[in-house]
Amino acid sequence: MAIKGYYGKLLDINLSTGEIKKSVIPEEDIKRFIGGRGLGTKILWDKLPGPGVDPLSPENALLFMPGPFSGLPIPSSSRTCVVTKSPRTSAVDPTFEHGSTVSYSNMGGFFGPEMKFAGYDGICITGKAKNPVYIKIEDDKVEIIDATKFWGMGTEEFDNALIDELGDRKFESCYIGPAGENLVPMACVLNTAARAAGRGGTGCVMGSKNLKAIAIKGSQSPQLGDHKEYLELLGKVRKSFKEDNKESLRDWRHGGTANALVWSSNSGTQAVKNYSEGTFEEIEKIGTEANREKVWKRDFACFSCALACKKSGIAKGAYAVMVHDGPEYETGTMLGSNLLISDLTGLQKLIAVADDYGIDIISVGNTIGFLMEAYEKGLIDKEYLNGIDLKWGDVAASLEMMHKICKREGIGEKACNGVKFMANEIGQDAHKFAIHVKGHELAAWNVPVRSDYWSITYATSNRGACHMNGGSPDRQDGAALRDSIAACSFASRWYKGEISYAKFLSVITGLEWTEEDFNKAGTRIFNLEKMFNYREGFNINDDVLPPKFFENKFTVGDHKGAIVDKNIFNKNLKEYYKLRAWDIKTSKPNDEILKDLDLEFTIS
Repeated sequence: MAIKGYYGKLLDINLSTGEIKKSVIPEEDIKRFIGGRGLGTKILWDKLPGPGVDPLSPENALLFMPGPFSGLPIPSSSRTCVVTKSPRTSAVDPTFEHGSTVSYSNMGGFFGPEMKFAGYDGICITGKAKNPVYIKIEDDKVEIIDATKFWGMGTEEFDNALIDELGDRKFESCYIGPAGENLVPMACVLNTAARAAGRGGTGCVMGSKNLKAIAIKGSQSPQLGDHKEYLELLGKVRKSFKEDNKESLRDWRHGGTANALVWSSNSGTQAVKNYSEGTFEEIEKIGTEANREKVWKRDFACFSCALACKKSGIAKGAYAVMVHDGPEYETGTMLGSNLLISDLTGLQKLIAVADDYGIDIISVGNTIGFLMEAYEKGLIDKEYLNGIDLKWGDVAASLEMMHKICKREGIGEKACNGVKFMANEIGQDAHKFAIHVKGHELAAWNVPVRSDYWSITYATSNRGACHMNGGSPDRQDGAALRDSIAACSFASRWYKGEISYAKFLSVITGLEWTEEDFNKAGTRIFNLEKMFNYREGFNINDDVLPPKFFENKFTVGDHKGAIVDKNIFNKNLKEYYKLRAWDIKTSKPNDEILKDLDLEFTIS
């Protein structure tokens, strides 16, 4: 392999035929799309014969993609991106019955590094096994093993059962829970019980292939381009973590993303009562200090990470539960303030149950909040909800609804499809408070107070509503780059100047990566995703916000009266399209920009 830091190898597994191949990844693809999210999207584009493929069909590809930083002791750079065609999204005016966006979901932990240790730059799963299976990988040895006895297990029970089966704790694994097995569209993929590729229905696609888990162990590492300079950079960045932004480092270790719970509420940017408000008056009851005092016993980290933002402990009370991780900002908001739940142990129970089922907490919290509002408005009744008195702040009712959704029982058979489906099902203008973009529910950051920034973030995200990339082209491209090299966005502040990501990529690969080249790769990746969506029938009419943000004014907190100005939003969206060189009518990036980005293959 001429490019260092890679093996140039994709583990290609067809579960329908049982065929296992080690496919060569073209060097040009590695140069242009780097790894993770970028390289995964390029492989997905090549794997699918064209638009309209059913995401739950054997033809869809499910890709597990580390990046070139994975497996190296570069601080906070161990991510794995799960890339597939989404079972969650759909266009306003569908061109194809199964037209949907690209889905990419990023998880931390140890799975991606272990994949690199085993000698692979990615794993691609196609087909569908006749019976439940798991895949066992130990360097070059790859086996497809019957998993019937594990089917139906929650993620916590399965995690322990798989370790017992393998007899070796050095294996790292990722897996689905009952939600994925039941083909709940908002199911996710988990590893180490609480880290998740949470968004975009990755677990549903995995379940559609009858794949319970992948377990992997390796004993190698790729060669580096300039090992001496790499060690010098590594020393500098480690020193930076020790000496620069010390207060920030302490904050991450103290509370992780839960630190944002109180801050966001005070700033008016929190999702509260199905996004009706931006401030939760009882937020202190579920924030960092409450958890430090009553729940958390241990801080823990992903592979080679100094932040240790994960928290575990024991929640005591009516809903006593072992806490594997949480609350984080998203989980604490979506199952806390968004449902007006301030019972700390009740919140921890909801999070633990959701993780055990293997379901996207953002989407399930959003869906329960939507149903609470529909119930409050009288659009649905208790009978419609199978007898559940789904009132704001009710932990027991929320738990009952979660069980229904994850098991696809009764009302859950409908609700598991998310808020867009439910709004169409209920009618009566329910779409006005269905909080989604392209069918993908919004995350926990409310829009009105920071409308110029967040409005465009949510409207133009390629996987549907997404808080993990910025509202400007530069910010979005930067997020695509971090997801492609395997870097955690929480640590990007430490990678500046002489210890930039581009310089690390240069010494790893042996190629000269200027900041201009690096940034252009981010633009290339984002535009490839856009072309995937365009091919699937999405256009500017799909780059919209939920009506609620234009119609509902906050009534609580320092930001009373906050609302998104629709005229400003439309103006900003047009300016965004201009900056992107996307056609305002068709939504397609113009041919000149596609050619400049080496994306000619997308031009039809």
